[in-house]
Amino acid sequence: MKKRGILNAELAKAIAALGHKELFLIGDAGMPIPPGVQVIDLALCKGVPTFKQVLTAVLEEAEVEYYFLAEEITEKNPRLLRVIEEALPVTEHEMMPHTEFKVFTQQAKFAIRTGEFTPYPNIMLRAGVAFPA
Repeated sequence: MKKRGILNAELAKAIAALGHKELFLIGDAGMPIPPGVQVIDLALCKGVPTFKQVLTAVLEEAEVEYYFLAEEITEKNPRLLRVIEEALPVTEHEMMPHTEFKVFTQQAKFAIRTGEFTPYPNIMLRAGVAFPA
């Protein structure tokens, strides 16, 4: 039995299989996942698990070099934006309108659905490499 890190077998496998520059999504309970994108559904009930809990666990396991957000998070969920900025303080990022963000998610290798019920708690992460260039 695995005793630390991500215990969800499907999620652990998906992270381990990431290659450099591949994209993956962490989204809220209602984020539409495009057809063809693998969904790893962690949502249990409203608020469980939170976006923050999932992001924290994922960042312990995955090397991330860049991230993308919907620009609406700035106005509609500044608390969660601070959580993201604190979790990825030196990681470059960009923002786009939510309508464009939803289309962009078609490029995700997989999507993690959380139980988050707040506005715009969705992030596309780009895998980096864990060794020096």
